[in-house]
Amino acid sequence: MTAAAQSYNWTLDDIALFEMVPEDEFSSEHEQSLLHPSEIELGETVRGIIELVEKTNPDRVVLDSLSELRLLAQNPLRYRRQILALKHFFARRKCTVLMLDDRTAEPGDLQLHSIVHGVISLEHLANDFGSERCRLRVIKMRGLKYLGGYHDFTIERGGICVYPRLIAAQHHRDHSTAPVSTGLKELNALLGEGLFPGTNALLSGPAGVGKTTTAVRCMIAALKREQNAAYFLFDERLSTLLIRSKALGMDLQPYIDDGSLQIRQIDPAELSPGQFAHAVRGAVEDDDANVVVIDSLNAYLHAMPSDNYLVLQMHELLSYLAQQGVVSIMVLGQHGITGDLRSDVDISYLADTVLMMRFFEAKGEIRKSISVIKTRTADHERSIREFKIDHNGITIGEPIRSFSAILSGAPVYNASKEDLMPLRTDARDGSN
Repeated sequence: MTAAAQSYNWTLDDIALFEMVPEDEFSSEHEQSLLHPSEIELGETVRGIIELVEKTNPDRVVLDSLSELRLLAQNPLRYRRQILALKHFFARRKCTVLMLDDRTAEPGDLQLHSIVHGVISLEHLANDFGSERCRLRVIKMRGLKYLGGYHDFTIERGGICVYPRLIAAQHHRDHSTAPVSTGLKELNALLGEGLFPGTNALLSGPAGVGKTTTAVRCMIAALKREQNAAYFLFDERLSTLLIRSKALGMDLQPYIDDGSLQIRQIDPAELSPGQFAHAVRGAVEDDDANVVVIDSLNAYLHAMPSDNYLVLQMHELLSYLAQQGVVSIMVLGQHGITGDLRSDVDISYLADTVLMMRFFEAKGEIRKSISVIKTRTADHERSIREFKIDHNGITIGEPIRSFSAILSGAPVYNASKEDLMPLRTDARDGSN
């Protein structure tokens, strides 16, 4: 125990340790076959505990573990009577008792649950891939209102970190409801008035269409308003994001340096849902983030396939962000490039705003379109606009009238109209 405490940078100098079964008790000299061990050793062990408590008069007692008493008793009735005797003894002394049980008994052995005041269950789970997960659950706690359900926890150097299950309704705060700009006039027009605090926006589309770039553009608009932002990066490497954003005229490094932007590279194989929710709470409550970007939901949802109800956990997380007045931006990748695109998970029903991005082909060139499928906060524009991404950032054009059925993946060109954007622009003089 001393060695284990040192590994956590703890000291046991102020704790009295007593070994109830000394090392020499295991020698052959102490073996006897005349009487059953439960008739001698159990009584001696319990009396030893009582004598030590009376001698030291502690405020807190730890019995590690009950499995030894269970083995000594050999009989459930005798075991229960001894635990009841200890309970009454400790109740008179007004000290807190922690009893550890390694659950070596039968799975349905719950006889102690009715005796003790509280029961906390700790579980250790192994995934098919990634690190193991630890979680706890408060099964019983007399006289106290406790937070039920499972709570993730980790054992760190220096102690245990518990991540309580998130309940959004317990974290409401007043916030402004005025719309905020995305930094692009045309995108604001598509959305109706812009993005609203306390809502979330889902950017959906195939790989490479510009979802991350659009999310970064909206985030920079908030940073320029001297607000704080948090970016949780699952798919892309941080260095790649910084280089690409700077090449598009959206340098993130100054905001990182002044502390207004926190970018966290997430390894979902090493992070539990409870840890991730705790990290988001820290960004909002400790760093005062007004904008939170999750890039992307695909990695978050599929890197933890053994965790049930992940979508419900995401629903609770988004509800929490809404209660805090945060603008949430989520990126969701879809399979395929053109045609019938599908997502691994349908999370659009959780989103307040859904932006759909698509590729389409015209005159032998690959082009991009953006449209707003739904928004719960404003009367959004129903049109589909073309957009392009270059060294100047994002440029959104006028509504496309020359194509139909773009969202179906099989667009039809109307040669009588021409409203597409010029693809190439000379950076020196702006000529086509």
